[in-house]
Amino acid sequence: VTGPRGTLTRDFRHLNIEITQEGANILRVRKWFGIRKELAAIRTVCSHIVNMIKGVTKGFRYKMRSVYAHFPINITLQEKGEVIE
Repeated sequence: VTGPRGTLTRDFRHLNIEITQEGANILRVRKWFGIRKELAAIRTVCSHIVNMIKGVTKGFRYKMRSVYAHFPINITLQEKGEVIE
């Protein structure tokens, strides 16, 4: 998948499925005579592809939280030359 934010590749050869491109914006994922777990993998593949497209076009943003249960932890962040402790 290629977009304005870069290029992503993923290998789905370990699954016995057909992935074909039908048109500019249509991607078809097929599985013939699959059992229940193999058919569930199709939805996973489709979700991975959608997330890859979303990542190279819109991008993702993560917020990290630090949580401790028993022992306190020390965190140091450095952003634009400033150090936050």
